[in-house]
Amino acid sequence: MDESHNCSVEPAVKEASDEERSHIVDAWLLVWGMGCPNCAARVRNSLLARRGVVRAEVNHLTGSAHVFYNPKMVTEHALTMAVAQAGGDGRHEYGAVVANPTRPGNAGA
Repeated sequence: MDESHNCSVEPAVKEASDEERSHIVDAWLLVWGMGCPNCAARVRNSLLARRGVVRAEVNHLTGSAHVFYNPKMVTEHALTMAVAQAGGDGRHEYGAVVANPTRPGNAGA
């Protein structure tokens, strides 16, 4: 199999720090460009790579991401940039906007 066509993505595992969990809010993002579960995994991994993101649930079928994060460590703009940066390889292009205002949340972590 030609490796250039392999879109398989391993899901990231993140153990959030106490600092990241010290103040958690959640945001819903409207995400476009995802066509399969691997796209959702790619976007999720990019979100989790950001310092301050505690948890991310991404669904390619609904074009949404529910992100739990510490707003003292990462901004909503940085979340949308993380989505865009998940692509950019010439085959995968993603974008996002925040669908709701920031509000207190409970990540259950």
